Amino acid sequence: HPISSSLVVDDSLQKAIVNHKDSLIRRYECVIEGIETAGNQTPLNRIYTELYITEGESEGVNNEHEVWQLETAPRTPTSHDTVIHCNDIFKPLPGQERSIRTVLTKGIAGIGKTVSVQKFILDWAEGKANQDVDIIFVLPFRELNLIKDRQYSLLRLLNDFHTELDIGNAKKLTACKAMFIFDGLDESRLPLDFQHNEKVSDVTQTSSVDVLLTNLIKGNLLPSALLWITSRPAATNQIPPQCVDQVTEVRGFSDPQKEEYFRKRFSDEDLANRIISHIKTSRSLHIMCHMPVFCWISAIVLEHMLSTDKRIEMPTTLTEMFTHFVLIQTSLKNQKHHGRDEMEQEELMESDKEILLKLGRLAFENLEKGNLIFYEEDLNICGIDVKEASLYSGVCTHIFKEESVLFQRVVYCFVHLSIQEFLSAVYMYHCYTSKNMDALKPFFKRKSEELTLHELLKSTVDKALESKNGHLDLFVRFLHGMSVESNQKLLQGLVTQTESSPESVQKTIRSLKVMQRKNISPERWINLFHCLIEMKDHSVQEEIQEYLRSEKRSINLTLAQCSALAYMLQISEEVMDVFDLKEYKTTQEGRRRLLPAVRCRRKALLNGCKLTDTTCEVLAIVLSSNSSYLRELDLSNNDLKDSGVKLLSAGLGNPHCKLETLRLTGCKLTDTSCEVLASVLSSNSSYLRELDLSNNDLKDSGVELLSAGLGNPHCKLETLRLSLCGVTEEGCASLVSALRSNPSHLRELDLSNNDLKDSGVKLISAGLGNPHCKLKTLRSVFL
Repeated sequence: HPISSSLVVDDSLQKAIVNHKDSLIRRYECVIEGIETAGNQTPLNRIYTELYITEGESEGVNNEHEVWQLETAPRTPTSHDTVIHCNDIFKPLPGQERSIRTVLTKGIAGIGKTVSVQKFILDWAEGKANQDVDIIFVLPFRELNLIKDRQYSLLRLLNDFHTELDIGNAKKLTACKAMFIFDGLDESRLPLDFQHNEKVSDVTQTSSVDVLLTNLIKGNLLPSALLWITSRPAATNQIPPQCVDQVTEVRGFSDPQKEEYFRKRFSDEDLANRIISHIKTSRSLHIMCHMPVFCWISAIVLEHMLSTDKRIEMPTTLTEMFTHFVLIQTSLKNQKHHGRDEMEQEELMESDKEILLKLGRLAFENLEKGNLIFYEEDLNICGIDVKEASLYSGVCTHIFKEESVLFQRVVYCFVHLSIQEFLSAVYMYHCYTSKNMDALKPFFKRKSEELTLHELLKSTVDKALESKNGHLDLFVRFLHGMSVESNQKLLQGLVTQTESSPESVQKTIRSLKVMQRKNISPERWINLFHCLIEMKDHSVQEEIQEYLRSEKRSINLTLAQCSALAYMLQISEEVMDVFDLKEYKTTQEGRRRLLPAVRCRRKALLNGCKLTDTTCEVLAIVLSSNSSYLRELDLSNNDLKDSGVKLLSAGLGNPHCKLETLRLTGCKLTDTSCEVLASVLSSNSSYLRELDLSNNDLKDSGVELLSAGLGNPHCKLETLRLSLCGVTEEGCASLVSALRSNPSHLRELDLSNNDLKDSGVKLISAGLGNPHCKLKTLRSVFL
């Protein structure tokens, strides 16, 4: 292993570093899917997640629920994002003069944060990257939790985590260029009290682990060391923004990478095609496959179901997928340990029910607290004997896994947060059907003995709606899925069907649809919409489809119906030609909620709809999407102003934007917008062919700025309309210069209703004689 040239080492230190790198290579050369077995180890080069730099987010934290982000966020970076390799996260971006000490990488559970960390460590240990770093210390939070009550010096802490380095070598290494990696901030049980913790600057000074970490992050300890912290989004606010130099984000699988995952996983091409085809039939399943871990769950379930002779209905909802996953793991365990043929097993064994319900209790009681990592004492509280649990290899490794960490102690976690949410719902539904309502009192914080099924579901929805970040939303979806008779039959023994269930289910469906009419946010409404889908109720879709089929759309759409309509249009396979916002009768907020639907139309007519600059932020997301079909956008006669065009440019400048025609007539624009649009036209990824800026106060200064873009070799604009823009002879001179550029693609130029005078027309006419000028139509009449 090469040793950094910046480090003068003696033989013992060099040997320690070589041993350290060997240890890291053994630990990180493969990723594990599910349990750690030879068959589940995958080389890092088969991981398709990418790391995006996200500028300007160190000042604020996105604490939305992770499913919201999957369903509402674009699958590609915006023009403000720069794609980088994980090895380059400490390198300043072009134009950045500041050095980067601390990087905070966020990403939802199962999206690939830890894999990105592994790639960084492995490439360093193998001598492939970041060789200016002398030593990397890896300190995962789930292991730091084990020693949160002990006293340590930083040297002793590093030696305990990396025993191949003795204390003497550790002290020498802290004097060199060191890097610390703190993986899984969301799993931390440390208080991280940045405001009140004592100051520590000596690596030999003994203190609590919490104090050591806050001083490292603040730069009191080893100020020259690099720090990399990873976290789920909702936990990132534990780090003060002033302590973070760069925020990055792991975005997971793109749509093509989802397919690539299944094709590489299965050598049987027909099987892979059938699985991919089925995933695409359900919006919920397809969205969740953005996470590598959910691709793995889906692969297990669908491979099993497609390779058996059973005529079982394929899962189309999340509840069905997770139910089959749990049952498959349990049946495989029984086949292995009890010799029972899974094909003949019709119900869960009593021992399976017992362990699943204990795990459900653990999941449920910790979900609201936000605990994702568990220790032996947590399991004991729920009646789980760790020695007994190890016998259940199917349940307690594919669903609930154990990891040997610091001092050979064991930590436990569900293989993914969604498994915890699913088993939480199973446990709650079991408590309800078995009349064990006492177990649910802490959740509802009121009397719950006489709840009907409808009241149970409604109370849970109400509680979820109280959450600011929606952390109970997926749990609520699963709970509604439990009310479906087919899922109750699959989970026989865990939940029982109640006599009043059909009536309560219908009452719940009506209640959800009534709640949709309340003024709740689009994100929360979408979750209620998915609750209906989990209950196999498609009445909302049918209502919207009936509305779309009707020739006279005289009905005033509610906000909920606007959200539903936009959602339905987006998940539709059908791509239509025109989306005319004026066709839909609703409020201004309703119109804003309809805007995401333009991504599945080739032409969007939004002219004269009283839209403002905030609208452009929504449209920029649409234009940035690689799934957008939008080619023509008319925003004329809206109050967008320059601020709106600036927001819109984030989408126009995105490499995925394929917009060809943009109309901004009468939008109260000035020369500031021209500068922004010139930058877009100069981009080699711009597809714009027609731009209408008529009836805006651009003046000659604006035309001069715009001409800089027109003259750029990358500009492909063919039609430019500048009628009623206050252009004079001076503006004509700027345009002539652009028309003479090589190559100039402009074929039509409208300068009518401007004060050009004869001198301006003569300048343009002279430009027409240039061999590089391709202009065929010129309108310059003043009416």
